[in-house]
Amino acid sequence: MVKATFSPDLIARFAAIVGPTHGLVDDSDIAPYLIESRGLYHGVSPLVLRPGTVQEVADILALATETRTAIVPQGGNTGHVGGSVPREGAADVVLSLSRLNRIRDIDPVGNVIVADGGCVLADIQAQAEAVGRLFPLSLGSEGSCQIGGNLSTNAGGTAVLAYGGMRQLCLGLEVVLPTGEIWNGLRRLKKDNTGYDLRDLFIGAEGTLGIITGAVLKLFPRPLGHEVAFAGLKSVKDALALFERAASRCGTALTGFELMPRLGVDFTTRHIPGVRDPLATPHDWYVLIDISTSDAAETATRMMEALLSEGFENGLIGDAVIAASEEQRKALWHMRESMSPAQKPEGGSIKHDVSVPVSAIPDFMAEADTAVMAAIPGARICSFGHMGDGNIHYNISQPVGADKQAFLDRWREMNHLVHGIVLKYHGSISAEHGIGQLKRDELAAVREPIEMDLMRRVKRAFDPAGIMNPGKVLKA
Repeated sequence: MVKATFSPDLIARFAAIVGPTHGLVDDSDIAPYLIESRGLYHGVSPLVLRPGTVQEVADILALATETRTAIVPQGGNTGHVGGSVPREGAADVVLSLSRLNRIRDIDPVGNVIVADGGCVLADIQAQAEAVGRLFPLSLGSEGSCQIGGNLSTNAGGTAVLAYGGMRQLCLGLEVVLPTGEIWNGLRRLKKDNTGYDLRDLFIGAEGTLGIITGAVLKLFPRPLGHEVAFAGLKSVKDALALFERAASRCGTALTGFELMPRLGVDFTTRHIPGVRDPLATPHDWYVLIDISTSDAAETATRMMEALLSEGFENGLIGDAVIAASEEQRKALWHMRESMSPAQKPEGGSIKHDVSVPVSAIPDFMAEADTAVMAAIPGARICSFGHMGDGNIHYNISQPVGADKQAFLDRWREMNHLVHGIVLKYHGSISAEHGIGQLKRDELAAVREPIEMDLMRRVKRAFDPAGIMNPGKVLKA
């Protein structure tokens, strides 16, 4: 691997901003910041900076613009598309937000929390819970991912169906621009119609326009009723029919509706400690249903029991169980959230984070399954995800006994195949993981030329020196 080079004088100038203990130059200290969570991308960097104040972030970016130094913002580094790691063979400086981790304010009356960009998601959830409120974003990585990264990727998670993604959960931002200027947009207003919505430019921009150092986030009353059920079904079509009934019966109380295949259950029970199949007999497909109500616990119970009864009566459900305790609710969600890591012990896995219109999910999956099996006989398709919002993690595990590297070498081929079917159904090649490096070239191929041109114009307007996370989303 090419070792990035950097002048000692420039390293000293950057390190002086954060202090000697927070400017990392030793290879062993830098190593954890160079590889993304799935190991697909491993970059190089001569320097990792860990600023402790917003002003230090501003000083770093001002110097970076002056010296034309590439900066890679990094939160918890839990992404899947190579968006938070430096490039290979380039002299990118990593800017870690881990020290910007304060809760600045929490207002349970106004239902907002103001947090630094480096706050860990689980800490925000805990602070909200301490004042009787809910911050609904929930991810498998919530113990390490940071809110600035969640905003920069417009994270969705498991509760999008009821609460929306990060774009809907954010009221205001504080952003340091590539020039070192600080935009204080930490507004708490639910209605503000004064000009362009600059906030939405930075949400989902993956650190290519500036660095999110603070955010005003929406809180919600904690639900009084909460029921989680796990049901076995024969087909994806039956799952869709059950979802239609759930959405009609429960309305906004339906907070989650997750689709899982038998193969995913097999993987999790085989490889994740403590996970067991909650049903007595196997089924081809499963759904995890989450209902939350604000008025009374009995309301959620009645809704869930009525929905499952209706599903049984109409032949949609073969078997089902309702969690009897908070521990059991967490166990059911743990099974769902473990499906991606449970694939790793099975060998190579080619992953797709896609979305299609909800009504098209059965047809999309059937067509994709046929195409993948024709291309790779014996492939094990583990497709699961947020059925309520059309986001499917269409993952393909290698055939049993196949060569792992030879299988992974077909990643781009399989992406092209699956994404072509996604586009046929008017879907998106990136539902919640972002573009990063992984899908950068493909983005240009699937978006209209005018859209790509507008994105480049925005990039040039905010970052004329081209220092912010180069090579991610758009070609450098």
